[in-house]
Amino acid sequence: MACNSCSTEQNGQPRGCKNNGTCGTDSCNKLTVFDWLSNMSLPKGETPFNWVEVRYKNGRKDYYKNTENLSLSIGDIVATQAQAGHDVGMVTLTGELVRVQMNRKKINTNNDQALKIYRKASQKDIDIWCAAREKEEPMKVKARQFAIDLNLQMKISDIEYQGDASKATFYYTAEERVDFRELIKVFAREFRTRIEMKQVGFRQEAARLGGIGSCGRELCCSTWLTDFRSVSTSAARYQQLSLNPLKLAGQCGKLKCCLNYELDTYLDALEEFPKTDIKLLTGKGTAVCQKIDIFKGFMWYAYEGEWMNWHKITAQQANEIIEINKKGKSVASLEEYVSDLMEDTKSEFENVVGQDSLTRFDNPRRRNKRKNKRNSRNNNKRRKSQNRKNVSK
Repeated sequence: MACNSCSTEQNGQPRGCKNNGTCGTDSCNKLTVFDWLSNMSLPKGETPFNWVEVRYKNGRKDYYKNTENLSLSIGDIVATQAQAGHDVGMVTLTGELVRVQMNRKKINTNNDQALKIYRKASQKDIDIWCAAREKEEPMKVKARQFAIDLNLQMKISDIEYQGDASKATFYYTAEERVDFRELIKVFAREFRTRIEMKQVGFRQEAARLGGIGSCGRELCCSTWLTDFRSVSTSAARYQQLSLNPLKLAGQCGKLKCCLNYELDTYLDALEEFPKTDIKLLTGKGTAVCQKIDIFKGFMWYAYEGEWMNWHKITAQQANEIIEINKKGKSVASLEEYVSDLMEDTKSEFENVVGQDSLTRFDNPRRRNKRKNKRNSRNNNKRRKSQNRKNVSK
């Protein structure tokens, strides 16, 4: 969904707001929350909730107390309290929904040392903020080069300036602990500002940078996903996926978060299947599970010693055989159950729209070859007659 400033031009070309994550109408930003309580009035005697959600660069959010009782709405640019100086961000949520979000994230609303909102940002604050944002990209190029020169095993993924341009936060990723004391001295001498180094995980780095996933859509972590749950290879095993790290890994290099989306559904479906390590006892031999199909409810078994021959039965039939084995008995063979699944897979097509046969392209037409032969013969006769006339002359 695009905002008013992201609409197309007169010739149909996309214009783009180019506000670098600070869209004025707040309709196309990442991690935007829809305020479904905005059209509901409070009961009489209730005071509005005086906390506000503010977002900064790359979806970073924080909650501030509106001690000045400012009239704020979604999309307002405000100056907020920082550890030193002030920061500039955009209001993304107001009202009672902020209380719900803070309770969900377990943030105490009775904290006397909570950060506050100073004022609505003036034009001077916005100019300083925009000028600082323009410095971030060239600074990132230089910072990466400094880290390479010092042989540090780290990657500087992003830089974020504070709203008053008094501090720059360098976000980096590293496999191991990095001693960057010398690097901070180089940064302070080169950039002439306070430096803060903050290590982030590989998933957080992908969320900050964004991108397109293998599904063709924007990354979940950079659009709507706010918490990162652990993903293990067992999620891929339950879903019968091949353990190929190239396909299971996302842009962050870790397992894709979407492996957890349908895991609960697969686990519920697997409750109807017997465990794969349970062997079936038959008169023909012991059968071992080789493969299962969760969607169709089938299981493939093979006799010990005849691993090339698989027999397909349903999960219900496998449970019946297991119950018979628990009573100390065994079935004759798996072939009895396989015969019940024999179906005629031959499909018959009907010509319901007056078309030709579906196999009309299987055999080449002979008429074309005959015509080509006739044409070639006629051409040869014409050439011969022409040659005879030339010789007689």
